[in-house]
Amino acid sequence: MPDTKRILFVDDEPRVLRGMRRRLDWQTDEWDMTFVDSGRAALDTLAAAEPFDVLITDIRMPGMDGIALLTQVQQQYPHMVRIVLSGHVDRNAAMRAVGLAHQFLAKPCEVDALRDTLEQAFSLRQMLNSESLKSLVAQLQTLPSLPGLFNELMSEIRSPNASIKRVGQIISQDMGMTAKILQLVNSAFFGLRRRVSDPTQAVMLLGLDTVKALVLSVHIFSQFSGATVGGVSLPLLQEHSMAVAALAKKISVAEQADQPQVDFAFTAGLLHDVGRLVLAANLPQAYNRALALVDDETSLLQAEQQVFGATHPQVGAYLLGIWGLPDQVVEALAFHHHPSQRSCRTFCPLIAVHAANGLVHQFRHTTEPGAQPKLDVDYLTRLGYAQKLPAWNNLCRETLQQRDE
Repeated sequence: MPDTKRILFVDDEPRVLRGMRRRLDWQTDEWDMTFVDSGRAALDTLAAAEPFDVLITDIRMPGMDGIALLTQVQQQYPHMVRIVLSGHVDRNAAMRAVGLAHQFLAKPCEVDALRDTLEQAFSLRQMLNSESLKSLVAQLQTLPSLPGLFNELMSEIRSPNASIKRVGQIISQDMGMTAKILQLVNSAFFGLRRRVSDPTQAVMLLGLDTVKALVLSVHIFSQFSGATVGGVSLPLLQEHSMAVAALAKKISVAEQADQPQVDFAFTAGLLHDVGRLVLAANLPQAYNRALALVDDETSLLQAEQQVFGATHPQVGAYLLGIWGLPDQVVEALAFHHHPSQRSCRTFCPLIAVHAANGLVHQFRHTTEPGAQPKLDVDYLTRLGYAQKLPAWNNLCRETLQQRDE
């Protein structure tokens, strides 16, 4: 079948492979699964067969271990989603795998959890049609940060009186740092069996020593060399993202959303334009061309589609999806310009981020001319939220005033 998804499983224990094959047998109509018992056999299979979509590998294997295999696959088959499925992994191996695997699942792994992880990866691949962009995004190990915030974090981390609370506050102001720390805390790398969407909470759960090791030894964060990349003003993009995050949180609280939903809305608001960061940082000349196309007749999304064959919401959602961030955060990113494409019948982070993004743009233009999105008032009316816009406008005014103080 032309739309069959191809998965390569690698584990040196025949018992594990047999169990995985047996438990996933019912998926054979949709998934083409290959099982091999070594890293070398995996590379031989990849070289001889049609392209695979996903690699799932153990870490501790004789001969070529999972780290060596992941390194080779990242270099030779950058389009593939790379997932670690492993038992106990020592700290050094876990740290080495941080930049190589998109997600980490712990043995024993429930078949439903594995299926959900794979189905999310496949649905995301359908969202992003450009094979070159899939490869580009799948190769990303980190997203650069603004020099000021990066240097502030490094100073705090190296201080003998480093404060984990302050480290969390710094990270929660930056798109790149937040995305990476949430990728790690939501994996099984560090044994935290819960979904986390608040970057400050993520830092607290990981602990100062682990964050220090990740920052200083593994170099999970990096910085831009200047304030503009690909025609995008990074300080303006950062300020806009922080304003949207703060407003999405206030709207969610006003709508009496529960705490997880409030956290999802804040994080999705902070990260809603992360796709712009990916495109501008990695394809700056092309992104400049896209911006040059934007005018009163051509929106930013239309220009991105024309140049890249994809838009920044699709790119951002694909990245955060394969990094394993919570589904509601990914959904809010993917559809924050066009929420009607998603069936959200009750209040959800998508509504909060869509409204916050539109309102912040109405109050002040913080990105390029022609990039300002419009509120989907028809959508909000159908769901009964259009009548809330005056109150949400007041929250926006209050949020921006607080940020200007």
